[in-house]
Order: sequence, then C-alpha cells, then structure tokens
Amino acid sequence: MTGENHIRLVCFDLGGVVIRICHTWEEGCAAAGLEIRDGIEAIRERTGAARRDLMRQHQTGRLDGPTYASRLSGVLDGLYSPQELMAVHHAWLRDEYPDLGPIVERLHQGGVQTACLSNTNHEHWSRLAEFPTVMQLGRRFVSHELGLRKPDPEIYRTVEQRTGVRGERILFLDDGEENIAAARAVGWNAQTIDPHPPTAPQITAALREHGVV
Repeated sequence: MTGENHIRLVCFDLGGVVIRICHTWEEGCAAAGLEIRDGIEAIRERTGAARRDLMRQHQTGRLDGPTYASRLSGVLDGLYSPQELMAVHHAWLRDEYPDLGPIVERLHQGGVQTACLSNTNHEHWSRLAEFPTVMQLGRRFVSHELGLRKPDPEIYRTVEQRTGVRGERILFLDDGEENIAAARAVGWNAQTIDPHPPTAPQITAALREHGVV
C-alpha cells in the first residue's frame, strides 16, 4: 500500500469499468436485434487482423463511423450491411454500473482529481459523455480526439503532460490487462477491474489498497 494522499489523480477506463458494454459479437447482435448469420464465425476468424486495423483507425479518429461500417461490411464479405453494423455499434454500450457517482464525489471532496482514459470513437463518445458519472469526471482523455490509443505509451504520457500529475501519483483502473501492463511500464499505479460483476466494490478496494481516502 502506498502512503495516504500519495495518489493525486484517479483515472478511469470507461467501457467495462464505468459503463457496461457488450463483450462478444453474439451479445452485440442480440442487443441490436440481429441474428447470428451462417458463416460469420469463420469470416471473423480469418479477418481478425483486418478488423482490428479498422477499429484502430476508427478509435484514433482516422475513420468516421459510416466509412468504418462500410469497410467493415466489405471485410465481412457483405454478410452484414453497413447499416446493420452501425446498429450493433450503437447497441454495444449498455448502461452505467451502479454506485459510482458517490465514489467520484468523495474523491473530489478529498482533493483527488479524476479523469477518464478511454479507447473510443466519435459515435460512442457522443453517448458516453452524457452518462452521469462520466459527466462528473474532471478531465476526459479519449483516443479519437488524441489520435492515440491504449496501450501506446504516448497516450499515458499525454495524460501526465496535460494534468501536470506524475505517473507515480496516478491510479489507473482498466479492465484490459494489456492496458494495465502498459500503464505500469510508464510508472503509473494500475489495477485491473473485472467487468462482469459490479465494479464499485472493486474500485473502492483499489482505492483503499493505494491509500486513497
């Protein structure tokens, strides 16, 4: 455990930490009211690299939503139309995990800054920014605006530069092991959050472990 008042900034990932999201193609289709079509599993299996590249471009602001959906439809051999893919994309965000607002409020009352650091895109951000807890956070760092995405070390350095808080005084909460490892590699304190159970108890435990009161 680090000393009391050591942490000056608590930085939250959004999807899987603050906001519930779909985690599989099957979940996304169900949320959008679409069926799982024959052959999609095999297509997704062989197009993983191409899909990840499109997602990186979308999340760093290099592709807008309609272009992303159109190109993704082509990668998927047209099995889903661009309009259907955008429906899945919009349905991916579900709701806010409970009991997070009071945690953020207590951090602010204790003089601790808050921020989010999220790999996202313009379409998702237009919704994410309206969730109550996201609106409470003091700073918002999002990949499509920065042109950087986790786990690129430069995105963590950008947060330090813009907040004026050194890495050893930041606590980062994320559900992605790769993102946590990258944050630790640049000197941040970081804790993995499991997105499946409620996240508030996990966040509270992480704050206590790092001496945040």
